[in-house]
Amino acid sequence: MDQPLCAAVLAKIHEQIERTTHLIRLLPADRLHDAISIPGCQTVAELMGHLLECLAGFCAVLVAAEPVRLANFAQLRQAPVNHPCDAREACDRIEVYRWHIDEGFALLRDIDLSRMMPTIFVKAGEPLLTLLLGNLEHLINHKHQLFTYAKLMGVNVSSRDLYRFRA
Repeated sequence: MDQPLCAAVLAKIHEQIERTTHLIRLLPADRLHDAISIPGCQTVAELMGHLLECLAGFCAVLVAAEPVRLANFAQLRQAPVNHPCDAREACDRIEVYRWHIDEGFALLRDIDLSRMMPTIFVKAGEPLLTLLLGNLEHLINHKHQLFTYAKLMGVNVSSRDLYRFRA
């Protein structure tokens, strides 16, 4: 990708996807449906289904930016999100979303990041970059929730499981 800003945003998305799948793979498979000891919290299986919605959000933004060239993204709307799922389904589906995100970013130029995109909440629109960063924030927040759940389940996780440290 010869678009350095798009490449930087995509690299950060990839990093968060990689750390999320890493955390999912650390979870004990027999405890995914356990209730977390905080009242009203999702189970880990439900959280993994919500992580799929986080990634679907990137695809929704990308298809809004390129509706014709990304018309094939319509198939993603048929796949369930926000449902309890196991680690294998979550990781497999995360990879499908990652592949689509890559496809969408391959069509973007840095200048596109400033393009105003109408939303349900802001009819006048917000910059494409703002929408992508909002989805990134959503993913990061739920990745941290997954990290917290892992800790509550007794999984030995540390900051190195949550973040990619740079040399």
